[in-house]
This record gives sequence, structure tokens and C-alpha cells, in this order.
Amino acid sequence: MKSVFLGVTVFSSAALALEPSVAALAKVQGAKPRNVVLIVADDHRHDALSCAGHPFLRTPNLDGLARGGVRLANAFVTTSLCSPSRASILTGLYAHRHRVIDNNNPVPEDLVFFPQYLQTAGYETAFIGKWHMGSDSDEPQRGFDHWVSFKGQGTYWPNPNGLNVDGRKVPQKGYITDELTDYAVEWLNSHGGEKPFYLQLAHKAVHTDFLPEEKSGKQEAKLLVPGIEGRMGFVAAPRHVGRYAKEPFVEPESMAFTPRNYADKPMWVQNRKNSRHGVDVPFGNKVDVATIYQQYMETLLAVDESVGRLIETLRRKGLLDSTLIIYMGDNGYAWGEHGMTDKRSAYEESMRIPLILHCPELIKARTHVPQMIANIDIAPTILEAAGLQPPDAMDGRSCLPLLAGRSIPWRDKLLYEYYWEWNFPMTPTIHALRTERYKYIRPYGVWDVEELYDLQNDPKEIVNLIRDEQHQQVVQEMKSQMFALLKETGGMNIPLFEDRDAQMNRRLESGTPQAGFPPQMIQK
Repeated sequence: MKSVFLGVTVFSSAALALEPSVAALAKVQGAKPRNVVLIVADDHRHDALSCAGHPFLRTPNLDGLARGGVRLANAFVTTSLCSPSRASILTGLYAHRHRVIDNNNPVPEDLVFFPQYLQTAGYETAFIGKWHMGSDSDEPQRGFDHWVSFKGQGTYWPNPNGLNVDGRKVPQKGYITDELTDYAVEWLNSHGGEKPFYLQLAHKAVHTDFLPEEKSGKQEAKLLVPGIEGRMGFVAAPRHVGRYAKEPFVEPESMAFTPRNYADKPMWVQNRKNSRHGVDVPFGNKVDVATIYQQYMETLLAVDESVGRLIETLRRKGLLDSTLIIYMGDNGYAWGEHGMTDKRSAYEESMRIPLILHCPELIKARTHVPQMIANIDIAPTILEAAGLQPPDAMDGRSCLPLLAGRSIPWRDKLLYEYYWEWNFPMTPTIHALRTERYKYIRPYGVWDVEELYDLQNDPKEIVNLIRDEQHQQVVQEMKSQMFALLKETGGMNIPLFEDRDAQMNRRLESGTPQAGFPPQMIQK
């Protein structure tokens, strides 16, 4: 297996603050280096788009982007958690290789981000928005010439920490989605065109936050301390508040605590229902799921408007047709499925993400790509769009040939992994393997059961086939394939880091009772 860190060297000058340097990548002969804009939304569920058939949410700008390019309906993350997923986006590596496995511990100092290759190739690069990796650091990171970020999750309305702009502390002035978009538009307008550019706009939305104090009417926020105080939820821009207040929340089929829904389900799944990542205690507060769901959709509206502003800026500069625009979520989100909210699990709602690519000079309008595309494919795709040959050490592959309609060999299986967090102990370490037909899920470190789902006949993943006699060969084959992929990519060791931050381990006394061991584990 090739080195995870891709042959990083370090400058000796102290003035460069040990900024890693990377060797130049080979160029693709005859390729035109594309300008690239990558927009990453936090916790954006895969079907929370009007073009994906949502019953009331309207996202006209994202819909237009999809019509003019491609919406990848089979797009996934390999770890459904903010920092690990964002690290996979920036490196093209599985989490067990880049080792950013939680939201708190620092990023390895010698890990290479693909924008560093772009810089070496002459690109101007900018990062604007949520970095989050390494807990509370908002310091400028390697690979970016221009930097605008905030500590941790940030807040929708101004907080004492403010923003870090190229190493300077700058007050946050207003609603965060709009303000980040202002910075992005300003940077695009300042670009003179002498060099190709890469812009990454990483929204805080649609992550939870403290809800504004309704009595005071102040548009302020405390620093985010999840589950410690205040009411958690989603904060829409004032112009969107109440837009969907009368729209219904339809409980998913698997949400009800019924024998059918929980027959042969792992005990940890049942127990998570009564936790801050479950519908009994969503976000650690006694709140109404339907109301928070509506707020979530209202908060997405500003993200859609942000996309529209970037599109219009590129159009005015005459760059819309030649620029590769990528819009994606950093992980999926459950809204009641299997009794869950939040992400982290290997169920479809957690793994799937919205992923839209647009570049008329490269991608025909309304292109259809059925293959499984993952967050680890973003880095090599952007590097190829920049006219560079992606490093062989990346786990992902460029999907540009598929977008161009070419038939090439592609993955028929995808590895998923999540590593238990001390902060949120309700979800165990999970490894899973997904094919077009089946999904095999294996919890690690708990006395519990495995899962197998037939995605073709049971897309809601309700009937666990792990003990079904007719599927035992499938179980063994998928387990073997999963371990083979882990061995091939150096994933046979569980990463371990120290405990950080607070632990969110409370349950409601009146909530769903603790799960008992399944009958097949009881000896009579």
C-alpha cells in the first residue's frame, strides 16, 4: 500500500510556519485547467431538494444547477460525520487513512489536502466557511491563499469569537450564510483572471445551533455548547422564518416503535431512539420534531439563495460555462428513520448526500450517472478538472469520464466506516459494505447483532436478513469483501484518540425503554 501522506516535505524556514510542500503532479496532456467552485453544505439530506421530489421545499437555484449538469442520485459519504467527511473530500482518502475520525482531535500535520497540489500548479485558492477539523481552531490552513473561517460549529448570528480572515480577528456582522456568501462573491469579483482559481465555500447551514431568544428579539447567539443549556434547533434567515410553518411532517415508516420496525434490529439502534440523536430527545431537548423539521427546511432556503448568487457572479464574469461547480452535503441526515435524528449510522439517510456538478463545457445538461459516487472521489475529480493526474495513493477516483458519458470500469461496492465517539456514545464503531443490491453492517466493540438489507426489495431497510437462511452466502461474501477492502487500504486497526469535550449521554426516564437481548442470544 502506498503512503497515506503522499510524500510530504517541509520547508525549513521558520517564517513559513512549517507549511508542507508537495511535489507537482503530472499534467494531463492537452487539458485546460478549469476554475472550480466547491460548495459544501452541512447536514444537507439527499432528498431535501425540490428536484429530488421533496413535497414542499423549493430550491430553484440548485434545481437549475442540476438541470444544466448532473444530479448524482447515487452519491454517498464514506463516513457520515462532519470532520471525517470533510477530510475525505480534501484528501480523497478513507477516514482510517487520513485519521481525522472525529470533530475534536487535530488534523495530522503532514496530511496533504488537494488544494496544495492546485497551488503548486499555479492556482489561486480560497477557503470560506466552516473548517471544523481540529475542534476550536479557526487558524488558516495549508493549501489556501485566502482564508475566512470561524471556531468550531460557529453560530448563525454573531458571537464573541467572530471570524478569522487571513489570520486577523474580524467581527461577524450578520446571518452567517449570507455573510459567508458575501465573502465568496467579493473574492470571485477580485479575481483578475491571470491564474485559474479554486474556491471552497463551506456553509455552517444546515447544522443545529442555539435558537435565538424569542422574548428579547435579539439576533445574537451564545457560543455553541450542545446539550448544556438553551434550546437547540435550526435558525433560518429572518426572511424565511415561518415559510413552512404549516407544512406537515410525515413520520417515516420505520420511526414507530413497533415489533416490525425493531425485529432483529441491533440493541444500539433501539437505545439510540432515547438519546439526543433519537426522536425521543432530539438534540438533547424536549422539542417537537415536526417544528424543528420545518425550521431545517427554512434554513436551507438561504443556502439555495447563496448558490444563486455565486452562479450570477460567475455569469457576469463570463465564467459560468467554463467553471466546474460542485455542490454537495458533507453527510446525510435522518429525520425519524429507525427512530433516529442526526447522522453517523450506515443507513441510507445517513450515507446518502446531494451531489450536483455543473460545467456546460464538460457536462451535458441533464446528464444521468447511475454509478455510486463518493466523497473520496471529489479530490481526484477536481484535480483532473485542473488538468492534473490524481495521485495513485488516493482511495477515490475521478468521475469526470462518467460525467462525459464514457464507459469505464467503476466500483461495484463502497466501504463505510464510523468510529465511536466518547462525546456521543449512543452509536458504536461501524463498518459497512454497500453494493447496488445489498448492504452489510457490522458494529464493533458492542455485544449486538449485524445487519443485512436487500436494498432492491427493502429500500427503507426495515427487514434485517442477517439470520435468513437464504441469505447466508450473501452475508459471508459481503463480510469477506468488506475485510478484503479494509486490508487493501490499511484499515484493520481501530484509530484511538483521547477524549475531548463534554459527553452527551443522557436519556429520558419516560422515553423508549432500554433494549433487551434478542431471543437468539438467550440460552434456555
